[in-house]
Amino acid sequence: MRESATGWLLTLPAALAFILLLLVPTLAAVGFAFTDFELGAGPPSWIGLENFYELLDDQGFLKSFRNTLLYVGIVAPVSVLLGLVLALLIESRAPLRGFFRAVFFLPVVSLTVAMASAWQYLLHPTIGPINAMIRAVGLTGPNWLSDSGTVMLSLSAIGIWEGAGFNMVLFMAGLTAIPKELREAAQVDGARSGWERFRLVTWPLLGPTTLFVVTISLIRSVRVFDTVAVLTRGGPNKASEVLLYTMYTEGFTFLRLGYSAAITLVFLVIVLALMWIQTKVLDKRVHYV
Repeated sequence: MRESATGWLLTLPAALAFILLLLVPTLAAVGFAFTDFELGAGPPSWIGLENFYELLDDQGFLKSFRNTLLYVGIVAPVSVLLGLVLALLIESRAPLRGFFRAVFFLPVVSLTVAMASAWQYLLHPTIGPINAMIRAVGLTGPNWLSDSGTVMLSLSAIGIWEGAGFNMVLFMAGLTAIPKELREAAQVDGARSGWERFRLVTWPLLGPTTLFVVTISLIRSVRVFDTVAVLTRGGPNKASEVLLYTMYTEGFTFLRLGYSAAITLVFLVIVLALMWIQTKVLDKRVHYV
């Protein structure tokens, strides 16, 4: 009994923090999603699914949903692939590996807002270095963050740069856990080229790491907010508005907390769907050792 009581006392702070900071706000958001709660408009009333019906007719929400899918479709796969390539490059002790490690690990340890401000300067249409290099070859650079045709590509490029360093660290941890003797044995058995050793030994043993990296990358991409809020604020003409930014503006600009909670619930459903895909589909293709 004494050991059991001690165990409960030791877990009590973490349990209270989980309940108060995560579980209760989540349940409150789910409840508000079915009300017409607005700040300053009196007590909320139960309206059922009306917020979700409004979402289906809200062109702004539908556009932000499409923008989010586009962002995830670009950032997640490219950042995973680039993170793997960088990890292999550093692991192979190639030249400039220290440079690549520093450059791509920088956003992991830096504030997103600070990095977004730096990118705002780099992508500036007149004084930005990127357009200056384009003008140097006789071409005219676009207005990266103010043009509807390039704004999502620009934000996606920033997202790839942010995610690649994080994924690189995870893949490096996975590569470190693979015994070198297995690669040496594969070379003795006839896998002469580096590509054959990667395909036959490294890639299968990286399965659990890859599964984790893909899942984390998808979730990180879905919850993009900081760069949009700092660089574009959803513009121009909602061309860069994403789900979390729409949720923020509806809740804290228009004070429609019930409608904002409905968007939050949609976001939670997307995250849970990604977790379901991980456990039910991708996990079956992973070989654990």
